[in-house]
Amino acid sequence: MTKAELIDELAEQTGVKKKELVEIVEVLFETITAKLKKHEKVQISGFGTFEPRRRKARIGRNPRTQEAIKVAASWSLGFRPGKRLRSVVSGKGTGKG
Repeated sequence: MTKAELIDELAEQTGVKKKELVEIVEVLFETITAKLKKHEKVQISGFGTFEPRRRKARIGRNPRTQEAIKVAASWSLGFRPGKRLRSVVSGKGTGKG
């Protein structure tokens, strides 16, 4: 699903104008992004948790030459689905409530 498809779906379900929904969705994504950029966890009850994770610096290998190289520390992003989302995706729940 693209952002445009999400906005279309929201407009259809809620009756809110697409122009207003575009702004709401943009602010939502910007807010989540800003929190993650600050390395803060974003938890949306029933949906899931976005969590920045720190990867330590390590020694890697160049697969072509087998030469040892330093891999710098970095950040990655993890997502853990919430209980309700897991049950809906597995076919055991309805997603309502």
